[in-house]
Amino acid sequence: QVQLVESGGGLVQAGGSLRLSCAASGRSFRHYVKGWFRQAPGKEREFVAVINWSGSSTYYADSVKGRFAISRDNAKNTVYLQMNSLKPEDTAVYYCAARVGPSMVVGPADYDYWGQGTQVTVSS
Repeated sequence: QVQLVESGGGLVQAGGSLRLSCAASGRSFRHYVKGWFRQAPGKEREFVAVINWSGSSTYYADSVKGRFAISRDNAKNTVYLQMNSLKPEDTAVYYCAARVGPSMVVGPADYDYWGQGTQVTVSS
């Protein structure tokens, strides 16, 4: 059974930092593109960041560029999202996702596997 499990969410004050992790089990995602998405109450799920299979290429949503950093450790089958300078508008459930194929796409429908999500709340 394929599973993606996020961790690291929580409550943080504005300006603070959190590091999210997403551990995969059930199969190796070594050659999969990995992405982070988020969904705030009453809003659609939106793209945050994506990383290619080797970790050599990344891409970010404009709203998080310069503040967030995605990385991966294929030996641990884990992808990370370092979030700095957090703002109240970053409050959402954060999901990791994996997709078959090399394209670093940003649409949620293009991803094949999803985690259950982890809540991030940023207080002002």
